[in-house]
Amino acid sequence: MDNSIKPQKRDFVRPQHINDYPVGPQFEAGFLAETNAGWRTFRPVVDHDKCVYCLRCYIVCPDGTIFKDNDKINVDLDYCKGCGVCAHECPKDAISMVKEEL
Repeated sequence: MDNSIKPQKRDFVRPQHINDYPVGPQFEAGFLAETNAGWRTFRPVVDHDKCVYCLRCYIVCPDGTIFKDNDKINVDLDYCKGCGVCAHECPKDAISMVKEEL
């Protein structure tokens, strides 16, 4: 797997002065502030036999957790929040949301 295309986790360092706080997002694109806290109820599962690699899920994922891996789509479950946008937008129903098991 090519880790260069996956979002990288970078710790947030609290600014010392009010003027040091970022305006807008706390990091530039491609960085995540924290891993999944364990509250996800559903997780996406990709059916690679149905997937046509249109990359719509990759484009619409609000957390950037879908990544390309050897011409297949995979989900980084460490960061996925389980919102279901990927499954909703998949034109071939290749992504299903499966209930998390404890």
